[in-house]
Amino acid sequence: MSAPDSEHTPGSMDISAHQRSYAGFLTFSKYSLVGILLIMVLLAVFRTHG
Repeated sequence: MSAPDSEHTPGSMDISAHQRSYAGFLTFSKYSLVGILLIMVLLAVFRTHG
């Protein structure tokens, strides 16, 4: 909770940097997941054991 003499008003913060960071995180996560799945498929297709 904020102090009574605080001049901050709820909802007035600029969160554009946070939104860009979160969008970047989601993009990174999406491509990482696709890359990991691709590696798993390649390992399953080109496995060297019987």
